Amino acid sequence: MIVGFVILALCVLLIGLLIMTYNGFVAKRNLVDEALSGIDVMFKKRYDLIPNLVETIKGYATHEKETLSAIVKLRNEALTAGNAEQKNQLESSLSQAVTKIFALAEQYPDLKANTNFQSLQADLATLETDIERSKRYYNGTVRDYNTAVESFPGILIAGAFGFAKKSFLELTDASVRETPKVKF
Repeated sequence: MIVGFVILALCVLLIGLLIMTYNGFVAKRNLVDEALSGIDVMFKKRYDLIPNLVETIKGYATHEKETLSAIVKLRNEALTAGNAEQKNQLESSLSQAVTKIFALAEQYPDLKANTNFQSLQADLATLETDIERSKRYYNGTVRDYNTAVESFPGILIAGAFGFAKKSFLELTDASVRETPKVKF
């Protein structure tokens, strides 16, 4: 009789552990999805801001059409990107292109003094910071999720229920990692 209660208690404990672990995976997966959704919201804000910025610059820098066209092209490609990895790669390229916009302002003092441009530039700079923070949050949630998926006893439950590792958002272009060279 006592042996039966011990076995029953162990079974209940094991089932409880299984349920708690499974629910933990679901919660972590949802955090990863939420973080990715937050990044998409930031990207959408940037997509909406870029055309206004480009139009403001066009009036001052008419011969910079190639740079502006490249930015608009990258924006449009990023809008239609399929998976998170492809979107991350396009967003990395778009971030580099946006820094070129800021460099253009240095070449055109009238543009630099334009209040509309200054406001859009400040909004974009703030947005870039928010995107960076969102990516950090996403990578943190992916780290926690992947740790749970790969550690014991989670690895047993993750495999059984199809919880697979997620990818981090990383710089895909090696040139971005290089330290800029400043010449005097």
